[in-house]
Amino acid sequence: MSTQGYETELRSEWAYVARLYARLDAERARVQGEYNAALGGTGGTLTERDVQVRASAKQVKRLRVADSGLCFGRLEAVDGGRSYVGRIGIFDEQDGYAPLLLDWRAPAARPFYTATGAHPEDVRRRRQFHTRGRRLVDFTDEVFGSVGVPGPGDHADRGDAALLAAVNAPRGEGMRDIVATIQAEQDEIIRLDHPGVLVIEGGPGTGKTVVALHRVAYLLYTQRERIERHGVLVVGPNPAFLDHIGQVLPSLGESDVVFMTTGDLVPGLRVTAEDAPDTARLKGSLAVLDVLRVAVADRQRLPERPLPVELGGIGLRIDAETAQWAREEARASGLPHNEARAVFTEIVTYVLTERAIGRIGQGWLTRSDRDAWERLRAELLTELAGDETFGAALDQLWPILTPETVLGPLYASREQLRAAGADPALWRAEGTAWTVSDVPLLDELVDLLGRDKAADRATERAFTRERQAQAEYAEKVLQMLNLDHEELDEDIGLAAEHLLYAEDLSYRFVEHDTRELVERAAADRDWTYRHVVVDEAQELSEMDWRVLMRHCPGRSFTVVGDLAQRRSAAGARSWATMLDPYVPGRWVHRSLTVNYRTPAEIMAVAAALLAEFAPGVVPPESVRACGVAPWSRRLGGDGELAAAVEQFVRGEVGRPGTSVVIGPAGVAGTVAVAETKGLEFDAVLVVEPERILAGGPSGAADLYVALTRATQRLGVLHRDPLPAALTGLTAMTGADGVAHPI
Repeated sequence: MSTQGYETELRSEWAYVARLYARLDAERARVQGEYNAALGGTGGTLTERDVQVRASAKQVKRLRVADSGLCFGRLEAVDGGRSYVGRIGIFDEQDGYAPLLLDWRAPAARPFYTATGAHPEDVRRRRQFHTRGRRLVDFTDEVFGSVGVPGPGDHADRGDAALLAAVNAPRGEGMRDIVATIQAEQDEIIRLDHPGVLVIEGGPGTGKTVVALHRVAYLLYTQRERIERHGVLVVGPNPAFLDHIGQVLPSLGESDVVFMTTGDLVPGLRVTAEDAPDTARLKGSLAVLDVLRVAVADRQRLPERPLPVELGGIGLRIDAETAQWAREEARASGLPHNEARAVFTEIVTYVLTERAIGRIGQGWLTRSDRDAWERLRAELLTELAGDETFGAALDQLWPILTPETVLGPLYASREQLRAAGADPALWRAEGTAWTVSDVPLLDELVDLLGRDKAADRATERAFTRERQAQAEYAEKVLQMLNLDHEELDEDIGLAAEHLLYAEDLSYRFVEHDTRELVERAAADRDWTYRHVVVDEAQELSEMDWRVLMRHCPGRSFTVVGDLAQRRSAAGARSWATMLDPYVPGRWVHRSLTVNYRTPAEIMAVAAALLAEFAPGVVPPESVRACGVAPWSRRLGGDGELAAAVEQFVRGEVGRPGTSVVIGPAGVAGTVAVAETKGLEFDAVLVVEPERILAGGPSGAADLYVALTRATQRLGVLHRDPLPAALTGLTAMTGADGVAHPI
């Protein structure tokens, strides 16, 4: 193709993209106008206006993110038809809403990602744009099949240019979307129509996470009405990972997504400690459910000695026989512990009032005089309700419990652990030093204990007081507007309108929760989601899965993981073990086999390690080489190690992209492997791999994770001899990756 022909095509495409941006700007102005009008409007109720403001705000956000990479390509069909593919859909209102730009999620856009020479899907040419800001810089073409003579701009040999440019680009502070470079293998998974659980498994760098996030965007596009009101939950391994992926969905125009670690699933809980692997395994097993049930039952006690209660001037006692009867009835009710207290109380109250009536009315009152009997019972019930001694007796025998007041004392008492049939390894001196493994147990206890009715009533009273206060505030607002009752009485219609306005203000401030969905969902333990994404899912325990299934009754999940990278002793050894109890026959498995992150030079080293600890696992195939050999350097004492790390850090200053130093626990200046799960860096320095490998049952998986974080450069510092699997590293005299080989 001549330079002149290419330039002509480029100018034509530039003009089309400029037209799209003009349409985008016009749509932005229109939506912003609607937003401003709703924000300052006076029509309708405040609630109706609030709904309009929220809807307009979402549209404003959606159009704002479309500014970057609005259009990234064009499809040309065999019959000559053309369609442009981009971040959002744009339509021509003057031409019957003909599509000017297809949303990448639309069915008609799918061939942009899936067409190949073997299966062109009626596509003659795929053109991929390279843009900088709003400016179209250049394009590349692919021509498919024997569909005629190639036309101007046909460059079939440059089809992977956009992908290679993306994977070779320096990493920034967060994960980027791949909407312009989705590959066929990834697209199949993103658009998979499966109502249950989809497991996406793949080795390092295969794009599992970003594919799962694009799947969320696709589901919100195709099933928005079903999903949007309850939102999507994304569960990740640590806060750093969630920060890393946090902008992918907003960049795709989707914001109704809650990001959490498993430690966040109980709102308000603060995790301050970490369990040993064996302890985490015990807590993660479903066998701990029996421990929790027995621990709760152990707090439903019988008195060692009768408890004295005075009623109607008569000295009575709650004996073991009465408490036993009450306990059996309460347990037989099937109610959670706190709710069953009402049954326990009812039985004990019945026994005490019957005994008191019998002694008070001895000689003059019989059961045949029902009215007198019941009047006396009512008086005694009122007396019992306010009797502190009776209340203390109930609290001793059937206390109101919270998850924390069950689990904390259980951990801190060897006697309670023994009574509950628990492993002694669960003991700890500070019972309430919560760990991530405690979260599913505390969540389970919420259901075992149920609600505290008295506390609920107190909350209701507080709510009523708040409503009254807000109603008074609304009245003051009316007074500030000179709309007091005397003025309102002059016009009955006006009075009714503004009294309703006062009520509307009260509703706006009290009953109507104005928080965004993300805020409401994150603060509500009982919130249920329409879809859940679980990343690094191989680390989750059986108890973790139990919690997550509770949060998604519809069992709609995208599960992302790699069993070869499992670190947790409580984690998955097979997907079937974790999923079959909840979705038998309703989960499917898909694999990603191409490594887009790790260059071939580094993956060769990691694959040698993988072959040792997981010989049956096939490593993903890297799509590129970086031209830089991964290196190693042997060191002497601590001082030499610190100097070598500092030299590496200095060598990365000024280079584009990101870098990290990964090492075993306790080595100053390094990041633990667990904190890098799911992350990627241009340059990685692994310190003392021999200690990482020897760090426990997950040592090999940890080292595998550490080696595969790098996208360009990998270095290894060691003091002991290198593990056998790493002997393929190039021995170096320097620590910055550019020193001369030994």
